[in-house]
Amino acid sequence: MISRSLGPRGLVFLLVVIGAAVLVPVLSLAVPETSALHMPAYLVALFGKYLCYALLAVALDLVWGYCGILSLGHGAFFALGGYAMGLYLMRQIGARGVYANPDLPDFMVFLNWHTLPFTWWGFSSFAYACLMVVAVPAVLAALFGWLAFRSRVTGVYLSIITQALTYALLLAFFRNDMGFGGNNGLTDFKDILGFTVQSDATRAALFSASAVALALGILIAAAVVGSKFGKVVVAIRDAESRTRFLGYRVEYYKLLVFTLSAAMAGVAGALYVPQVGIINPGEFAPANSIEAVIWVAVGGRGTLVGAALGALIVNFGKTWFTGAFPEYWLFGLGGLFVVVTLFMPNGILGLAEQLRRRKRPKPPTERPVVPEEQIDVLPEGA
Repeated sequence: MISRSLGPRGLVFLLVVIGAAVLVPVLSLAVPETSALHMPAYLVALFGKYLCYALLAVALDLVWGYCGILSLGHGAFFALGGYAMGLYLMRQIGARGVYANPDLPDFMVFLNWHTLPFTWWGFSSFAYACLMVVAVPAVLAALFGWLAFRSRVTGVYLSIITQALTYALLLAFFRNDMGFGGNNGLTDFKDILGFTVQSDATRAALFSASAVALALGILIAAAVVGSKFGKVVVAIRDAESRTRFLGYRVEYYKLLVFTLSAAMAGVAGALYVPQVGIINPGEFAPANSIEAVIWVAVGGRGTLVGAALGALIVNFGKTWFTGAFPEYWLFGLGGLFVVVTLFMPNGILGLAEQLRRRKRPKPPTERPVVPEEQIDVLPEGA
């Protein structure tokens, strides 16, 4: 069922991702720095960040490509998962902060906070933080989806509401009285599970964890899509009114897919934060969610693997463009989206399929042979 949903190219992509989870740490830790095969630690962290973006793209493709829900607010779920992990990492600093307060982070001491807010309770435990990484985005998505889908909000109206959601969270997390670092966010992380965040071994382990999470995310999404449940979801995408007329509770199907997608986005954000070393309200920016839509469109909507591939390609190009043409990279990104929309509506994977179809020779069209007794012979002079 999963292999049927992914296809041969998807299985190859999964093998490459799992292979990278093993090979990249070896090239970074075991290969000497003098060797041409050595991978620097900064590249390991950069590629790990790309994998987190790829997992976010897969989560978005699950709701957009297969359920027809164009979410312009998935960056909010990504950021919430990142903040959940950031709270755990801040609690690990302890008395090693600038103000040497064992209970309060430095920014709280600076703002004259005297007690730890209840929203921080429990984040000294890694297990509790992992639970919140999944639960907080999932609960928010469930509440939002219950209200939106019950009201039968669809199309561009739903997209606008999702974007309004992430913008509201952006404004909320900017406030210092929220207790999440305000504009500066959370940073200066020290340890994760007792290991130094900045060490090469930790970076390699986080890269491998990101690769495994991406592979699991694709497998889970493929299992959902390939099941009977997934067939109903695709039917909702293609003809929602007809599916509802057949007796299916459409809002329940959409709600479950939307909640699962939000949880996957939260996991991506949690893996992203320790690799980049910071989480701030800028991650809630609506532009980030729109950019994720571009990744999915470039790779191929409704393919899962294409969405991940699009995220990797676009972000690699973004890194190259910002270094080579820092003043024009936004124009390049916008131009890429326009080109894909006009000439590659099915993305990169769809383009490969189109080229394959063009190369196939068309079968010759033969005129049907009519028996002689069935041929009407007109008389002379007719």
